Amino acid sequence: MATYLVLCNYTQQGIANVKQSPARLDAARDALKKLGVEITGVYLAMGRYDLILLAQAPDDATVAKAILAVSSQGNVHTETLRVFNEAEFRKIISELP
Repeated sequence: MATYLVLCNYTQQGIANVKQSPARLDAARDALKKLGVEITGVYLAMGRYDLILLAQAPDDATVAKAILAVSSQGNVHTETLRVFNEAEFRKIISELP
């Protein structure tokens, strides 16, 4: 499974209803799981981003579909990064010419 870091910012709609965020997160977790994406970590952040999610999915297309589904509800804007763990990093570097 590939790992993704999803950086989230509340929209005006999302922050206006911030008290509903835990319930929205639970619903998103269930919906994403049905699409093949597992949320493995959730962090409230201070600074440029409001929430940070760690997720695993089989491929980029699966996570793109899931993030579009969540974002289309209008509560968050997202930026998604494909990240590599240390073992993957070491393997990639070892295979350089």
